[in-house]
Amino acid sequence: MSRNKVLNEKIKDERREQILTTALRLFTKQGLAGTRITEISAKTGISQGLIYHYFRSKEEIFTTLIREAIEKINTAALELEKQPLTAKEKIQLALDGLLKGFDKKSETSDFYFIITHAAISENIPAEAKEIIATQNEIKYHVMARIFSQGQKEGSVKNHNAYEMAALLFSTINGLALHKAIYGKGYKMPNKNILLSMFLND
Repeated sequence: MSRNKVLNEKIKDERREQILTTALRLFTKQGLAGTRITEISAKTGISQGLIYHYFRSKEEIFTTLIREAIEKINTAALELEKQPLTAKEKIQLALDGLLKGFDKKSETSDFYFIITHAAISENIPAEAKEIIATQNEIKYHVMARIFSQGQKEGSVKNHNAYEMAALLFSTINGLALHKAIYGKGYKMPNKNILLSMFLND
């Protein structure tokens, strides 16, 4: 591949990422219905025509964000499960990563927010609904297996493992909502409060 072609591909990838990052912030603040392509264009400095070169519509942008967010979350969960660590270490690592992501990277909490919003909304693209219906449960099952591992090791409280996974992600979704509401006023909770919900003393 020629140097110019490599450079062009890099520029295309950067523009695509810029469109997605900007759209994510707007969808988090305004929802799908309240966001227009003209706003994405104005915020990115990329013309509407060029945006349509990358995505056919704002609905396609939204669906792409849902797909990529769920893929990233599920991949991270599956990779965590494979690590040669105790369940306690895996749970600590997961919460460390999530809370630091919420604190340092707005897209982490924004991803959880739009997935949660999309899961309960009627007015989202059918493809996005299908992705949520078929893929969103993966992380729950992964964490349930990690909790089960911890129960065998004696580090995790003896409750239904899937229900504990649901509690974990319900808490994370609630924190994403809290951050969306309070913005810069968001204060990251102490990790030990969350760990105490799942781990034995």
